[in-house]
Amino acid sequence: MNEFNYEIVKDPRVFQQNRLDAHSDHEYYDSEAYAYGEKSNFKYSLNGTWKFEFAKNYECCDKNFYEDGRDCKGWDDIKVPAHIQLEGYDKIMYVNTQYPWDGHEAVEPGEIPTEENPVGNYVKYFTVPEFMKNGPVYISFQGVESGFALWLNGQYVGYSEDSFTPSEFDLTPFIREGENKLAVQVFKWTAGSWCEDQDFFRFSGIFREVYLYTVPETHIRDIRIQTLLDDDYKDATLVIDMDVVGEGLVQMTLSDDDADVLNKMAVENGKNHMEIHVRGPKLWSAEHPYLFDLQLNVFGPTGRLSEVIKEKVGFRRFEMKDHMMHINGKRIVFKGVNRHEFSSSTGRALSEEDILKDIITIKQNNINAIRTSHYPNQTFFYRLCDIFGLYVIDETNLETHGTWQTPIQILKMRDDSYAVPGDRPEYTDNVIDRAHNMFERDKNHPCVLIWSLGNESYGGSNLRKMQDKFHEWDNTRLVHYEGVFNDRRVDLSDVESTMYVYVKDIKKWLSEHREKPYINCEYMHAMGNSCGAMSKYTEYAYEEPLFQGGFIWDYIDQAITKKDVNGVEFEGYGGDFDDRPNDGSFSGDGICYSKDREPSPKMQEVKFDYSNIKITFDEGKAIIENRNLFTNTNEYTAILTVEKLGDLIAEEELVIDCPPLETTEYALELDLPRDDEYVVTLSFVLAEDTMWAKAGHEVAYGQTTVGRFTFERGPKQQLKVTQGFHNLGVKGDDFEVLFVGQKGLSSYKYHGKELLKRIVMPNFWRTMTENDLANQLPFRAAQWKLASKYISTSVMDQGINEFPQVDATDERVKVTYTYHLATKPAGTCQVEYVVYADGLVECSLRLPASAEIGELPELSMTFALDSQLENLEWYGKGPEETYNDRDHGKLGVFRNKVADNMAKYLVPQECGNHQDTRYAKLTDNRGDGVLFLTKNNGFSALPYTVHEIDEAMHPTELPPVHFTHVRIGKQMGVAGDDTWGAKTHPEFMLDNSKDMEICFSFRGI
Repeated sequence: MNEFNYEIVKDPRVFQQNRLDAHSDHEYYDSEAYAYGEKSNFKYSLNGTWKFEFAKNYECCDKNFYEDGRDCKGWDDIKVPAHIQLEGYDKIMYVNTQYPWDGHEAVEPGEIPTEENPVGNYVKYFTVPEFMKNGPVYISFQGVESGFALWLNGQYVGYSEDSFTPSEFDLTPFIREGENKLAVQVFKWTAGSWCEDQDFFRFSGIFREVYLYTVPETHIRDIRIQTLLDDDYKDATLVIDMDVVGEGLVQMTLSDDDADVLNKMAVENGKNHMEIHVRGPKLWSAEHPYLFDLQLNVFGPTGRLSEVIKEKVGFRRFEMKDHMMHINGKRIVFKGVNRHEFSSSTGRALSEEDILKDIITIKQNNINAIRTSHYPNQTFFYRLCDIFGLYVIDETNLETHGTWQTPIQILKMRDDSYAVPGDRPEYTDNVIDRAHNMFERDKNHPCVLIWSLGNESYGGSNLRKMQDKFHEWDNTRLVHYEGVFNDRRVDLSDVESTMYVYVKDIKKWLSEHREKPYINCEYMHAMGNSCGAMSKYTEYAYEEPLFQGGFIWDYIDQAITKKDVNGVEFEGYGGDFDDRPNDGSFSGDGICYSKDREPSPKMQEVKFDYSNIKITFDEGKAIIENRNLFTNTNEYTAILTVEKLGDLIAEEELVIDCPPLETTEYALELDLPRDDEYVVTLSFVLAEDTMWAKAGHEVAYGQTTVGRFTFERGPKQQLKVTQGFHNLGVKGDDFEVLFVGQKGLSSYKYHGKELLKRIVMPNFWRTMTENDLANQLPFRAAQWKLASKYISTSVMDQGINEFPQVDATDERVKVTYTYHLATKPAGTCQVEYVVYADGLVECSLRLPASAEIGELPELSMTFALDSQLENLEWYGKGPEETYNDRDHGKLGVFRNKVADNMAKYLVPQECGNHQDTRYAKLTDNRGDGVLFLTKNNGFSALPYTVHEIDEAMHPTELPPVHFTHVRIGKQMGVAGDDTWGAKTHPEFMLDNSKDMEICFSFRGI
């Protein structure tokens, strides 16, 4: 094609013109001095500053900007790689399943918006570097969203779509001496955009690196490496297929710590094949990612070194056996996560430093697999997964959610034929091309176990054709596709795969269908405060052989850092950029925060549930179940500790021998007094430094307790009780308690200092999580919010006027309040305070059976304390927040600031609870404050009330801090199966069909 015709942008049958064939992502160098993964010295980067012009649509854009005579040097500058929308142009937009033009323009699949379809004109002036002047010159765009046309020196070069795989062109016919003008026209929406309806921010632009490259006279253009293990998983055949340009000789060296394997062969222009027998190679797995160094020295016809290729080779075999997936002969369990490439500052233009940080965090938290949701990632990512050891489902850049879920499944507006790609012939070659681009680039990475056809694109013959092609291209991997669950017209996917299906439903399916293994390609929708009851899924993988794990949705919150009206930074989500339509905070479902890529509190549960060593205790012995496939527990250091109130009493370093996939018992020789509670912890830690953690990093632990927590009471004091007209006072030598007649406990002074800033009150409400809102808990439980806000001892219209009951002795004073609840039917509760002679106040809250009022979110007492009481110490579960359905924190003594308990969820919501708390201290910087003896209730200390947090949609909308707000009691679990209706599991609800009570104590310190 010699001229560009804009009509091809609207045609799904045209997805490239003049683009070079896809090939492997290997690097090649002019000498042996370079290391694996370094940028080839045959390349010349064009990253940096380009000239740029923006237009709202094609009709408005400069259509002749590419002409050689047009001087564009006066244009604005733009950074490459980067998204146009993050460089000050167009609008930032987040939508999930709906197409971003929905409601603005009426377009059908294959058509494109015309009124709002931004075009970016890029220009780069460059001079060909010296080392390229005698050879061909090619250009590689590693990622451009979503389609672009290319010109050089006024001549049309070509066109390409498929945003997430390389697009390469031959510039040689158009190159000239001196300055060259490279012109790129980027289209935000093309006909191919119907295939890119992923759940993410909608960007456009040149967002991955761009470089020129040349090749030597004899060059391996494409290489395919296969490691074929025998049936005993002992010996292997290394198969190397090369597509060679030119002719010459290839000298191969395969090296590891033990020996080198050498081989030489003459190569001809075109296809070349090499097979080498390798005896007893060490095998690659996520547990032991052993890699060989493959070096190919390529010599030209004169015998001169032409190029050097350095690759990593992992010998492994992934296969289906007995309807189950196996790695190197062992049944695999995927402990996975879905991962978008995303940064809060640069979007999908992700740095290598960010990718490396993600990989290290993932390894540190026992995650062994990643699904590249929902497009191929940068090559650097796959290299790291090879090296660090992570299993990858590599996913084709395909999602068409908006063409089928609403119009077909919900509204019944269309039939199956409407879906894209479905059975539409105009999309057949388009989607096969996307699959092929990914396969060719990523085929040599041992980390890639499964090819995925894409995500949420319904079904149909085109997907079947994609699957057939994958099977044709590669018989060493399996093919995955979840959407078959929505459309059974054709047989798709080597594995049965679903999203957000409950364990009970998976069990039902597998009771009837035993022909395929089953995974959850998405589960545990980690939106906001979530991941409740995760262990139900992870444990089921060890109960049912055909259930082989799943992938959490997802790794990192998608949010863009912006400033509010006061100039304060916050993380923005859908709608914060005046983007319409949008899907709000639905982008915030990661187990890491967007701003700093650090784990959120949910990661604590993930790490525990994904551990490959399960430790339980029974009658003086530890039971160790080793779920590793290839690792004996003696490769770790086992550490047994005994603690009392956070103090280390004893520690012993052990070597425990438990072979892979076996269980052993270890006798605990503990002779502990019963004077208090002792926490016994058995941990397994790294014995040596690794690339992802230092020696001593904990990979698994189990805990048990011996004895019971006790608290030493203070000396008895003479109580003085003062019954006033309106108030009741109780004094000791160093404390004073005051009850307001018809209100409640209003004052607790210790050594003359007031600790309470508001009356202590019952509470039945927690800040709603996004899971709560999604399952409409407020519709069912809203009366409990009213009950919390408008509770009273009197009901004027009914002539009710309750007075507290007082029962005083020399050693204690008991004050009981009856509160009436603003609910229908009307309810009551009782709060009983007992003031003891040592200054300890015991508090009990009793709630009669109340199921008819609605589901009970929480039963607690609330305290408003001085904000200077900002230092928190607690003995309970930690260090992160825990809930009754997400309670795998360690039992111990932890300390932080009250503000630290406000999790950085995109939308402020319930957070900061600590389960099984024995005691909690809140102190100022002098050490003065209050001690709560919480009797294994949940404890929360935050700078805000539940109602203040409820009203804020962003952290910057929270009010100034006035108090430290404490809640002690019980609350329902946070749920997490999904965030569009899934409720908290029944066993983690509060059963208010019967009488309920909480009890705890407090005193000044």
